[in-house]
Amino acid sequence: MPRGRTDSRVDRSLPLADANGHAIARHAEGDDIVAVRGGRPIRLAEFQRDAAALAARLPAHAYILNLCTDRYRFMVGLAAALRRRQISLMPPGIAPGLLRALAEDYPDLYALTDTAPPPIKSFTYPDRMDEDGGAADMAAVPGDQQALILFTSGSTGKPKPVGKSWSTLVHSARAAGERLGLARLRGATVIGTVPHQHSYGLESTILLGLQHGLRIDAGWPLYPADIRAALERADGPRILVTTPVHLRALVAEPGGMPRAELILSATAPLPASLAAAAEACFGGPLIEIYGCTEAGQVATRRSARETGWQCLDGVELRQDERGTWASGGAVEGVAPLQDVIELTGAGTFLLGGRAADLIDVAGKRTSLAHLNHQLQSIPGVVDGVFFMGDADGQLVARLMALVVAPGLRPETILQALRERIDTAFLPRPLMFADALPRNELGKLPREALLRLAGRRQGA
Repeated sequence: MPRGRTDSRVDRSLPLADANGHAIARHAEGDDIVAVRGGRPIRLAEFQRDAAALAARLPAHAYILNLCTDRYRFMVGLAAALRRRQISLMPPGIAPGLLRALAEDYPDLYALTDTAPPPIKSFTYPDRMDEDGGAADMAAVPGDQQALILFTSGSTGKPKPVGKSWSTLVHSARAAGERLGLARLRGATVIGTVPHQHSYGLESTILLGLQHGLRIDAGWPLYPADIRAALERADGPRILVTTPVHLRALVAEPGGMPRAELILSATAPLPASLAAAAEACFGGPLIEIYGCTEAGQVATRRSARETGWQCLDGVELRQDERGTWASGGAVEGVAPLQDVIELTGAGTFLLGGRAADLIDVAGKRTSLAHLNHQLQSIPGVVDGVFFMGDADGQLVARLMALVVAPGLRPETILQALRERIDTAFLPRPLMFADALPRNELGKLPREALLRLAGRRQGA
């Protein structure tokens, strides 16, 4: 909110304040429920009081690491940090070593937590919130205020910091909501199986909900039974924010799942067959979101019906010898895209997988995404992944694969792969595992794959 305003009245409509400020939440007078926690609806006025009270208690630091596992507490912490002009850091993980390294790079950092304290300076979310901060200054945040520093995954080196202004985040959430037609779903409950500490979860649960008058479920259901229960508890329309890994498990559940008026998916390529199965399972359209840390949300498609992607309003793509670049709309500046992209028209494109996933074996080229799709499509394969091992003194690194396939023999899988891919890309070796080391976003960090492969080879 612009500095100098001291009016303590709660503005329940929270419009765009002026040219320099953006509301944290946009909820109408008659439908001002911003979250549901433990079955209890939380209205905008209470959210504002909690955020203001927490802001008054937060220690005076420049950077905050919001580790609250409760989604409502996380959003209160985000709003409080914005009010205190503290920049929220969002690293690719929360392993103790990574947090210590982050604290070394950002000495004026502390963590906000609602569980066990991490190995850095921390502040525990209060069990009871005294209303000592008032509701003043909570309606809007200056658009040019830096809100976040996101970090790339670090798969090709040290994670790279990417700053985001509050204006960029608001424009991105509003553009995505307009594309998704959220005006017809105002008051819907957003249920996320993804962590809110990552950009996808933040944008598609917290920010989407706050900017479009949605109700944010404070839980974080991970297992099919918990997701089913969360959907059944929700009043009115339901929006499920999830990943291909979760969708694969959910569509396989006996008895199906409750209806969801909209399903969102991101973080990994979504096969058309799985998208179609998810739409049949939930009864609503599934929209896949394409984006990256550097650019944010870039494009969408209805994966069961479309192979091409359409950029969000205002986003433009251009290409040169170095790759593809996004700008305009909600993209801050000019941002590189890390994928192989084929432009098909103004604001439309086909996606060919990550540039870093392209591999060359004996002069033949393919992508790891293509190989993974072929492996996972073999009947009886529950999960599987191709990856490049370390060279370890050899001239070239070996192409390896890990697979979860109870009841199948290696020869069966290799024969099925011979019918699907060039023999040059057969894995050497193919290793079996009880489960793959996927993180909370369903991704497979290469370091975790190498550790598991080392254990399987040494077994």
